[in-house]
Amino acid sequence: MNLGDILSTPQIVPELKATNRWEAIDELIGVLVSSGKISPEHRDSVTAVVKKRETSMSTGIGFGIGIPHASTDLITEVIAAFGRSRGGVNFDALDNQPVHLVTLFLVPQGQFQKHLHTLAGIAKVLRKDEFLKDLDTAPDGEAMMAVIRKFSAMR
Repeated sequence: MNLGDILSTPQIVPELKATNRWEAIDELIGVLVSSGKISPEHRDSVTAVVKKRETSMSTGIGFGIGIPHASTDLITEVIAAFGRSRGGVNFDALDNQPVHLVTLFLVPQGQFQKHLHTLAGIAKVLRKDEFLKDLDTAPDGEAMMAVIRKFSAMR
């Protein structure tokens, strides 16, 4: 499962309003609610599980990348939202640098292998210099989605 498989244009935020990781998580969960991936009545529960996971250890992995993620029984398939912040988000990242790309993803409860494979696939594509350059210059969510699909298809 790759980023191109679990994202669509409505799940992309070309410029996050968030200034810290908690706001970024809230903003991206809001995108999943507005795009119909999470039921509005489950928003608070999903937010709580993602923030609980994030409290145990920041998912700001360095290099300007944050990948908040969690498992929940409130979804039936892997879902994600993606945000870009040109100004940077304080994510309490491992390298103490601001995060510019945030990928929030959720996996159905009990699907540990799928969780690990999804995380690995996302991290792999986010570390490609050409991908990062193309994503930075993409003018909007549609163009960002095209870049994500192009690079996610590469092995």
